[in-house]
Formats: sequence, C-alpha cells, structure tokens
Amino acid sequence: MTSQPVPIRRRKLADEVHDRIISYIQANGLKPGDPLPSERELMNLYEVGRPAIREAMQNLQWMGMVRVRQGERPTVAEPSIETLVGQMAQSMQHLLAHSTTTMEHLKGARVAFETAMASAAARNRTEADIAALREALEKQAALKAEPDRFLRQDGEFHRRIAKMSGNPIFESLSAALFNWLAHFHVDFVRMPGNEELTLEEHRSILDAIAAGDSEAAANRMRDHLNRANKLYHQKHLNLQAMSA
Repeated sequence: MTSQPVPIRRRKLADEVHDRIISYIQANGLKPGDPLPSERELMNLYEVGRPAIREAMQNLQWMGMVRVRQGERPTVAEPSIETLVGQMAQSMQHLLAHSTTTMEHLKGARVAFETAMASAAARNRTEADIAALREALEKQAALKAEPDRFLRQDGEFHRRIAKMSGNPIFESLSAALFNWLAHFHVDFVRMPGNEELTLEEHRSILDAIAAGDSEAAANRMRDHLNRANKLYHQKHLNLQAMSA
C-alpha cells in the first residue's frame, strides 16, 4: 500500500524574505543594535517588491528580532523575555476565553509555579527584598477602594516574590501568568470583604518569607491561590445557575 503524496505548498514571498533576513543576520554575525540593509537595499538584494520586504520586517519585529523606526534603518533588536512573553498575551487571552480546560490547567500551573517561588523567596530573602515586598503590600492596602489599581498591585506583590529568585525569567513568567488570568480574576477583589482577605493572606505569606520558613511560605501561597480558584469556580457556578 502506497501512501498518498503530500502536495508541495508554495510559500509566500514574504516568508522566504523573512528566512533570508534571519540567515543574513546569522551569516554576518550581527548583534543587537547593528543596522540591517535599508528597505531599498533589501529589495535589490532579494529582487522582490516593497510589500514582501515590509511584511517580512513586520513579522520579524513582532517576533522581537528586529527593531523598525520611521525614517531609520532597521536594526537587530535586543533579545528580551518580556517581548517574547508579550507576544503570547493576545493568543493566551483568546484561548482562555474559549477553553475552560485551558483555564483550569493554567490556574494549576500558576499554583505550582507560585508555590515554588514563595519557597525560593524564603530561602533567598534579603533585608532589601523584605522591605520591597512590605512596601508593595502597603501600597496594595491603600488601594482597597480602587479595584483596578488594587488588582495591579496584587500582581506586583507576586512579581516581587518571583524576583527574589534572582532569575529574571521567573519574574517575567510571574507577571505574565498574573496578567493572563487578571481578566478572569478581577471580580474577586470587587466582592465585599475580599480585599481584606487577600491582604491578610499576603501578610501571612510575607511573614513566612521574612522568617525564612520556606515550607510555610509555600503552603500559605498554595492556600491563597487555591482559595481564589475556589471562589472563581463557585462564582461562575452561581452565574450559570442564575442564567439557566
């Protein structure tokens, strides 16, 4: 039995230009900040029109590989984990909005990640770290009457815990996980009395980190996030029942 032949798909011209520009960067050993050929030079080099060059450049810019400024030559971009994570934001929000399973998986991943970060923070803490974390919590406490700002400061508290790991990738991932879920969690902090409960749990986590108790810090973080997840689940069950 012979397999069916797979048809060869013709590539878009912009995709070919995209790959050739990457090869050009690699072959010439270009580094962040180094200039690339101008649009006109690329058109002549690859013998293609302006639309293909511009589409390829837009894709490379979106990927965080090149930097394009009006009236200037494009340059090789500085690599950034924030850029990479940011590229995923819209796709992740769309996925979360239409997939209950993905939502549950992401919440579970966040619990595991944040628990590990709290434990690491307790082991690696410095006086400066604790002071910064305490300041973040004090700012959040002052924003109880402003739900949107309260929520943003909630994310800052968690980001500072991840920052104590000393690994900038963990810090970026913490911010990304929080931001991806923030749209779905914003109603938590708007429930009467929930702001103070969140602050109490944050204070408990901070105390464990300050004491250097990694096990307690991990357990309190896990309890904090699981409580939020349960509230989210119950709230949406109630909404479904009301709309039935």
